Amino acid sequence: MSTASHLPLLNDLASQVSEVLTDEISLLAASTDRSGSVADGLPLAVVKAHSVDDVRTAMRIASTHRVPVIPRGTGTGLAGGAVAGTGHLVVDLSAMDRILELDPVDEIAVVEAGLLTADLDAAAAKVGLRYAPDPASAAICSIGGNVATNAGGLRCVKYGVTREAVLGLDVVLADGSLIHTGRRTMKGVAGLDLTALFVGSEGTLGIVVGATLRLKARPVTTLTASAAYASTAAAARACAEIAAARRLPSMLEFIDRRCLEAIDRFAGTTYASRGDALVIAQADGPAAETEIEAIAAVLGKEATWIEQGVDEESSERLVQTRRQVLPAIEAEGSFFIEDICVPRSRLAEAVDRISEISERHGVRTYTLAHAGDGNLHPVIGWDPSPGDIPGVMPPVETAASDEIFALAIDLGGTTTGEHGVGRLKRKWLESEIGTDSIDLQHRIKAALDPLGILNPGSGF
Repeated sequence: MSTASHLPLLNDLASQVSEVLTDEISLLAASTDRSGSVADGLPLAVVKAHSVDDVRTAMRIASTHRVPVIPRGTGTGLAGGAVAGTGHLVVDLSAMDRILELDPVDEIAVVEAGLLTADLDAAAAKVGLRYAPDPASAAICSIGGNVATNAGGLRCVKYGVTREAVLGLDVVLADGSLIHTGRRTMKGVAGLDLTALFVGSEGTLGIVVGATLRLKARPVTTLTASAAYASTAAAARACAEIAAARRLPSMLEFIDRRCLEAIDRFAGTTYASRGDALVIAQADGPAAETEIEAIAAVLGKEATWIEQGVDEESSERLVQTRRQVLPAIEAEGSFFIEDICVPRSRLAEAVDRISEISERHGVRTYTLAHAGDGNLHPVIGWDPSPGDIPGVMPPVETAASDEIFALAIDLGGTTTGEHGVGRLKRKWLESEIGTDSIDLQHRIKAALDPLGILNPGSGF
């Protein structure tokens, strides 16, 4: 449809919500995300929501005009789940970034969806608490996006993913109505668990505008050990042995040589000189010293180099290496980050087979992993050529990517551990969960969004 045909919609929005953006820069920004995926055209407008009422009004207007809506936070998604194209209306929640309540006794926070994850953790730290989920992009991603994708992170091996931290949600439905799910108590089983339904639903069932979140006591002590290995297989074995030894790290990360080389080029470090893979482990709490010593003993069996962080500063320096991986890869060209998860017992096999797939296809693959829970991120990189379609992998890289997704399913795993299905992984969903499950999910969506206007083309 032409822009003129949407003038009634745009006029309604301009007169009833706080801020509507139609400039080209804003529309271009909303047409892509950190995955590099680019929509086939520009959205109609971006509603910059400053309140729950803005979101409700925007949804009522969109429902009346039957216009598809793409909910969006800070745009850091890695699956194309918040990419808006032709004919879409964007509801941007990034300006709704307040902490409404932080209760140090009940250990909860009530926040708006646009709040940055790291900002919540910093506020909680002032009263001796922490927001435990710790995505690597915590400094730039928002709570609403974390909830939408059920985001994981570096500390999930001990503290769980976003779902474990969400007690309740405020959700605007497709018709503009507002519902409150869950509770603010540690226990509660009244009614169906609608909170769990919305967590990970990728904006397809409703727009999360607020969350009641569980906080945890901030550990007094956090210690880190980092070890390098002559081969990725040895590093993967060490990670599996930590679980077999019944150790409980709060973080267990795996980084391969290609990642280390990228970090060295990006940050001027020399990690790649120490081995073909690096493992970073962390332990926290009252028993941190004993735990990290036991973990270091396991890591040291086959290590070519090992270092322990003896205090908070040195521990953070080691962890910063992991946080630098994606920025370092981004600096090297186009890339697609996969997000598979396999049983921990098959981590070493997954690493070996990813390497074999990459070598056979002759593609550049960087592999990192949240090794403590089997969540691997093979990142396929390529050098863009003139005429390439932005955000679209060349055929050879696509073939390798497809084999890696198939590998995850073959090993009893999943094609997405924490980034979501978005628009980039939909073709693999049926292979993993089956048609009956997909049909059921469509029926649930139809009950909540009968016009099908919420984030069409994303998720299931």
